[in-house]
Amino acid sequence: MAQARGHSIPQELNPQQHATVLDVVARACRDYPERPAFTSFGRTLNYAELDRLADAFAVYLQRNTDLKPGDRIAVQLPNLIQYPVVLFGALRAGLVVVNTNPLYTPREMEHQFRDSGAKALVIHKSMAHNAEKIIGNTDISHVFVTQIGDLHGFLKRTLLNAAIKYIKKLEPSYSLPGSVCLRHALDTGLGLKPEPVERATADPAVLQYTGGTTGLAKGAVLSHGNLVSNMVQGCELISRADGHWSQTTVAPLPLYHIYAFTISLIVMETGGHTVLIPNPRDMDAFVRELKRWQVSCFIGLNTLFVALCNRADFRALDFSHLIVTISGGMALTHDAADKWREVTGCEIMEGYGLTETSPAVSINPPGGVRVGTIGCPLAGTEVRILAQDDTDATPGEAGELCVRGPQVMVGYWQREKETADAFTADGYFRTGDIAIQEPDGYLRIVDRAKDLIIVSGFNVYPNEIEDVVASHPDVVECAAVGVADEKTGESVRLFVVSRNDALTAADIRVWCKERLTGYKIPREVMFTHDLPKSNIGKVLRRKLKETDQDAEVA
Repeated sequence: MAQARGHSIPQELNPQQHATVLDVVARACRDYPERPAFTSFGRTLNYAELDRLADAFAVYLQRNTDLKPGDRIAVQLPNLIQYPVVLFGALRAGLVVVNTNPLYTPREMEHQFRDSGAKALVIHKSMAHNAEKIIGNTDISHVFVTQIGDLHGFLKRTLLNAAIKYIKKLEPSYSLPGSVCLRHALDTGLGLKPEPVERATADPAVLQYTGGTTGLAKGAVLSHGNLVSNMVQGCELISRADGHWSQTTVAPLPLYHIYAFTISLIVMETGGHTVLIPNPRDMDAFVRELKRWQVSCFIGLNTLFVALCNRADFRALDFSHLIVTISGGMALTHDAADKWREVTGCEIMEGYGLTETSPAVSINPPGGVRVGTIGCPLAGTEVRILAQDDTDATPGEAGELCVRGPQVMVGYWQREKETADAFTADGYFRTGDIAIQEPDGYLRIVDRAKDLIIVSGFNVYPNEIEDVVASHPDVVECAAVGVADEKTGESVRLFVVSRNDALTAADIRVWCKERLTGYKIPREVMFTHDLPKSNIGKVLRRKLKETDQDAEVA
């Protein structure tokens, strides 16, 4: 089974007969040269420009470095138009891209660079000082540095780069001898064509590292076949909404994250335009950017939907062109879905996936959205719900969701044991998520197995508690975790962000008592100004479990 993963693409879903990601890019650039492809900081690349710049970077890699097909190149960039240029240029040179979070600490960078065996690095100048601290401990011998304005015209480039360096002071000094300005590399190769490199469907395209929230991050090997399969699976389903759904897609989530990465491929397949949001935490700038566009597609996650809907300037925007909204990364609450529909008039299509599945496993289809579920498995995707003894759960019974399909990773990079442990004997990937499959095929995630709270022998799922509490009119967002309890083994601790300073723990428990059975009611309620989140806005329950401040207990 392991040898077959990532080696083929469902032909019935692949009318263009793509074999690799490179085929997807080549067709989009050929068929839609004058259409806008990517926008960031007011600069738009059309497909023809993207094609030329990707070629230029591939040429430089081939002619000015000793990198060979199959070598790994780490890319550590925020949502800039440089990202797709570097990504597709590196793939055209036959390299394997290692997507790296720009928010990583030097320790995390060193682990990922060493684990992947990366020989080259593309990094934003604001992060180069961190690379300086650890690069001597890695195999990296080629470094490309870029600034925000590097692909803008002279005046805009000068102003942007000066503002970042001198006004915002976001570019600490660094020393990386031999590093090359990405702009120089592109200028050197511009107008030239790279030597063709044969890449097969089964060849690795990216190493996509897992979040590492429970230990050192592992690299999921995603082949060209994995990525193209998930692209065609997603494209087939989303396109049922409307043929113009991808005309202007807003991507506030980072492209180095597999969720936004694959969505961007789907948008390219349809000749669509992706507007990149470099910093969605700057909500004022985010909403100002949204005003500039007739948005047809929005990709986000629960916390972002809630934050936006709580803003008057967002609610005042024109949503008449919004066709598709996609949610992933964390559970979507009923309250967030209701608010989004009320504000925008668009239903949220919640999907589900993991880094290891490229990422999508299932999604709610257009016209068939069922809030509280993650939809049905994508075409060509098989799922099993397994009980604790690895037998199939009875219909309607909760168990571990296991997945088999063309989008499932080849395995973990250089980790045979972890790869073997991640799969059942018949090749299903163990997601670690607890799910129920309804009679008509819709899936419902009950919770992460590792987040399960066991109170006096009863299973308590944080998602259920959060969904109930989030519907309280004074609650902005919340998160539930399990804590040790002498009497019950574990009890529920709830963290609440409130818009009403008068809201008390007793109020929350009364709300829960009317809607939840007794053992699910939070023993402790803690009020906080915000919840710790990952770089894409996913609540980090691990961080909450480490919180030792006193809770408000009635």
